[in-house]
Amino acid sequence: MTSSLDNEQATLWNGRSGRAWIEAQALLDGMFQPFEEQLVRAVRPELGQRVLDVGCGTGSTTLALARRLGTKGYCMGVDISAPMLEVARARANREGTFASFQCADAQRHVFDPASFDLIVSRFGVMFFDQPATAFTNLRSAARQGARLRFIAWRSAAENPFMTTAERAAAPLLPKLPPRRQDAPGQFSFADRQRISDILQQSGWVDVDIQSLDVECVLPEHALVGYFTRLGPVGSVLQEVDEVTRGQVIATVRAAFDPYVHGPEVRYTAACWLVNAKRY
Repeated sequence: MTSSLDNEQATLWNGRSGRAWIEAQALLDGMFQPFEEQLVRAVRPELGQRVLDVGCGTGSTTLALARRLGTKGYCMGVDISAPMLEVARARANREGTFASFQCADAQRHVFDPASFDLIVSRFGVMFFDQPATAFTNLRSAARQGARLRFIAWRSAAENPFMTTAERAAAPLLPKLPPRRQDAPGQFSFADRQRISDILQQSGWVDVDIQSLDVECVLPEHALVGYFTRLGPVGSVLQEVDEVTRGQVIATVRAAFDPYVHGPEVRYTAACWLVNAKRY
């Protein structure tokens, strides 16, 4: 039985949040390119390996891994968002990179047992409503000796850029939903010990969790589009009148001034690089 939280995530990523991510795909791919490079370097995929990319979204990381695996390897991206996977498949077809994509909840999907040499994720594992169940399921899909590597956000306090819009907009948007640390979402893996406990509970060993601080950049001209499409503010802005919308945009844009350096917006993303193994 799926939970209400799980249904909420499916609704979000097959609806407004999924569409917003697709609209901002090029911007987000560019902004998160350093994480993709970090992940590929960390896992060092080898020719002929079988790789699973969890929460693959529009497929950027899946394709980056597939290019390294060659024609004898296999890379599958899994995500709960059907619209985002349509984009991922189209990208793979356009560039001729062999990768497959499965629309499924990785927490519950029945993967072929012991079928992957490597399981990876770039910001895709923080949305499980029962993370220990999810990582137990992923462990069952991993071969003996397989590796798990993922990147997740640290706390909201360590990532002030990511909450600038909602903090600035809160006085103008009384319906802005508060972030819940105990719910699936961007910062649900903020606590290092919680990650360690979840992985050990689900049977992974040699757990190693390292801080990862990455400098990210996006064009200044894309900043307004970024915060009006994505996150809590982007969602609520779709429902307000034009006067309020204008006030929010002006207020939030001014709040981002400390991050603006000429034509660029720069910030430091505080994350975890998590490694584990299946014996």
